[in-house]
Amino acid sequence: MKNDALIATVGILAGLCTSVSFVPQVVKIWKQGGRDLSYGMLALYLAGVLLWLWYGIMENALAIILANAATGTLVLVATVLKAWTDRRSRSTENVLGQASERA
Repeated sequence: MKNDALIATVGILAGLCTSVSFVPQVVKIWKQGGRDLSYGMLALYLAGVLLWLWYGIMENALAIILANAATGTLVLVATVLKAWTDRRSRSTENVLGQASERA
């Protein structure tokens, strides 16, 4: 039984580390924008996370399910923030461009 508890603990710690590791990226996108991130990378990363989530569900592995559900949510948040900051940047550039044309 001790082995099962150790395995569960390692799985939960691993999931916590990988999920929380994406938080600074989300914060950076919020503060600075996501110009350096590609939608292709985010989509591929999300696909991998969703496949791990599916695997966890099929194996009934709670640590894998929780970690990948959390990470998937963070990747979706990052993608939405990137789109929002990209749109906001384009709007600002358009306003600045129109102001310089008038001057």
